[in-house]
Amino acid sequence: MRDLTYPPVIVAAKTAFRALGQRFQMSGTEHVPRSGGVLLACNHIGYVDFVYGGLAADPAGRLVRFMAKRELFTHRWVGPLMRSLHHIEVDRGAGETSYRTAVEYLQAGEAVGIFPEATISRSMELKEFKTGAVRIAAEAGVPLVPVILWGTQRMMTKDRPRDFSRGKTIAIRVGAPLHPTGADPVAETAELRAAMTDLLDEAIREYPADEQPPGCWWLPASYGGTAPTPEEALLLDAEEKARRAR
Repeated sequence: MRDLTYPPVIVAAKTAFRALGQRFQMSGTEHVPRSGGVLLACNHIGYVDFVYGGLAADPAGRLVRFMAKRELFTHRWVGPLMRSLHHIEVDRGAGETSYRTAVEYLQAGEAVGIFPEATISRSMELKEFKTGAVRIAAEAGVPLVPVILWGTQRMMTKDRPRDFSRGKTIAIRVGAPLHPTGADPVAETAELRAAMTDLLDEAIREYPADEQPPGCWWLPASYGGTAPTPEEALLLDAEEKARRAR
């Protein structure tokens, strides 16, 4: 693929990170192979996750093609950028096309990013996973690498005002690759979710305490924060879906 847009976008993003005074806690990036197809499975806690998720592959010199919702591609300004970066459009009502495209990209040696939860988690914990990630990796015959982001929700997420103030820490944790076969997608998806749950726990516990005080809104209720519980988040998701249907 010709990438005329991606390199300058990365330079601009890194310039923005410095301007925002952001600090990065990164670990496990050696698990991203330097060549060949690889599928990165990321948690989803904010609207800027695809920007920071790509950093997991940056030390390996890889450009990540993220699977993203169709609305981004139909946006007047964002759409042309998404297409120029060769991201993959996902129509939630007809996902077969994006599935096939992801497999083709991977078989051609690309790095592809996917959010197994499909939508942003209001509880900041992992939601239930779709089986698409393990099925895509299995069919393409590529490793599936778990990636956890933490801190991105503080900038832009659901039900909260945007906050791009300076000095935030962003944690990016990359786990050992999994090698799904597709024989039991449900069991292999559970394995992926378990691996990402452990990484998320590490990211939360090792995040700077002065930036994550007890009771803060971006911390899961199970860790002493005031984010909605997973059960409360499900109700909020249902209400949002009903509003959109109306």
